[in-house]
Amino acid sequence: MATNFDARLANYSSPLLSIFRIIFGLAFTLHGSMKLFGWPLGESVPVGTWPFWWAGLIEFVLGILITVGLFTRIAAFIASGEMAVAYLWQHLPNGFWPYDPGVGGNGGEPALLYCFAFLALAGLGAGTLSVDARRRGRMGAAGGVAPNRVVTGSAAPAGYQTGQPVRRGGLLSRFRRPRY
Repeated sequence: MATNFDARLANYSSPLLSIFRIIFGLAFTLHGSMKLFGWPLGESVPVGTWPFWWAGLIEFVLGILITVGLFTRIAAFIASGEMAVAYLWQHLPNGFWPYDPGVGGNGGEPALLYCFAFLALAGLGAGTLSVDARRRGRMGAAGGVAPNRVVTGSAAPAGYQTGQPVRRGGLLSRFRRPRY
């Protein structure tokens, strides 16, 4: 029974990952827009105020990138780092427990949740409903793997039987000169 249920849910893992990314990206974008523009709630922070205005700028830009799924892994990694810094710098000095300040916590629970949600997105990627997935499909070799990419283990495309890794370039491989 459980195996059947797991197999059925496995078919939905990538679309559910996309929904997770979109919801967290939208919420992060709105956190940034509240700091920058005072919308949808609250008042905006004066331009250039350290660190809140700059945090709002990072949250707004990275939130948009994460929501649409463009450069998701990099954007999510940076957003995760920002939330880790926010927790350690702004919340941890007010107490150890990350819960509501009304019950004796430091109020850092949302920062922790964002931090680890974005860290998960940095590791898992954007999912099928993203600009990254469209870009990946356009580059395509057999099995959805871009040319010159090394893919092994569970990330290897279905039907990949030779056991030899597939070569892949890095982030800036398009701009490198060919070796002679």
